[in-house]
Amino acid sequence: MGKNITLKASDGHEFQAYRAEPAGPPKGCLIVLQEIFGVNHHIRAVADRAAASGYLAVAPAMQDRAERDFESGYEASDIEKARALRGKVTNEDSLKDLKATFEYLKAQNAGKVGVVGYCWGGSLAWLAATEIDGLAAAISYYGGEVPNNADKKSKCPVMFHFGEKDMSIPLEKVEIVKQKQPEHPLFVYKDAGHGFTCDERASFHPASSELSLGRTREFVTKHIG
Repeated sequence: MGKNITLKASDGHEFQAYRAEPAGPPKGCLIVLQEIFGVNHHIRAVADRAAASGYLAVAPAMQDRAERDFESGYEASDIEKARALRGKVTNEDSLKDLKATFEYLKAQNAGKVGVVGYCWGGSLAWLAATEIDGLAAAISYYGGEVPNNADKKSKCPVMFHFGEKDMSIPLEKVEIVKQKQPEHPLFVYKDAGHGFTCDERASFHPASSELSLGRTREFVTKHIG
């Protein structure tokens, strides 16, 4: 089980984060970036699994700038509110919170720091890779804003995961990323939709989730430890 901590961004904004520790000395550190549904049960579980694999994991509450302690499920009403709150948080402010989380983990002296993000967090993982000096690796799952920011240059190795049947990120958008970022591995999962790695969503696709997790583990081992 992890615990909640409080972090502070460069502009003075204080926000919550979920910290999950490994049983032994960390192999490295992972920032786990939420979907629009807050640091909910699923995201805490992702952080807990990272800790069980030997990494110090921290999941910052990116919507704290709009509403403190927000978390939700995946019903239509949840999605509506989550989207509204996400719309109140700028990427510029999100990067401030991300940099604060990165600096916090660097100060733990627990090894290299990487980031993995899903949906909104997948977009932020890519932006973090282009903005944060010293980040060891970034893994972006179905980040809808990645295609529109595909001209940016990464400062670290990046891995992209997309679903073939993701209606919010059509394959022509994925192709833009593939063409503009040829040096980074990009995978498209057959018959998978948006949110295919979340076992609490109707869109969960077990085979694609397992395959992507194996690739992510190899990538993290190679670049973080």
